[in-house]
Amino acid sequence: MSIGPKSNRAELAAALNRALRDASAKGVLYSQAVADRLGVNSSDLECLDLIALRGPLTAGEIAEAAGLTTGAITGVIDRLERAGFARRQRDKQDRRKVLVAATPAVERRIAPLYGPMQRAATATLAHYADKELALILDFIQRSSAAASEALAELRGQGRTASSRRGRDGQRTSKAAAPD
Repeated sequence: MSIGPKSNRAELAAALNRALRDASAKGVLYSQAVADRLGVNSSDLECLDLIALRGPLTAGEIAEAAGLTTGAITGVIDRLERAGFARRQRDKQDRRKVLVAATPAVERRIAPLYGPMQRAATATLAHYADKELALILDFIQRSSAAASEALAELRGQGRTASSRRGRDGQRTSKAAAPD
């Protein structure tokens, strides 16, 4: 579909939705390629990104953000520690609490793999005026909040037997799903 100055709002919204889906798919595929290069699974890499973006988090906070069980997150943290990308540390304010923090290896080994994506984004953003960038930022922030709400709604709908996850956070088969 060609979108021009005479397109109506519904056509523009549909085109934008398709473009967002396409960009999201490419982001997922890029992330998978980075995970493959690092020898980690993509879910672990996404959990690590949550830790890197939000600062040290508890296992419960990671589980909530990722939609995994705390048991599954324990495995994620163990694997990230073995890979040298995360470490457990005591909270300075509450020594009973354990936080998970990204290690310097994230900047040293992972950040360079996102260089091509960062350069592409920077080149794309260079075409926009500051006011347009502010509008794009507002859209992305609102879209992220809407996506969080949609994810919460989807999670609240329950799971079918074929989409249950086992203790490791991986999908189990319908036959193997617990009752």
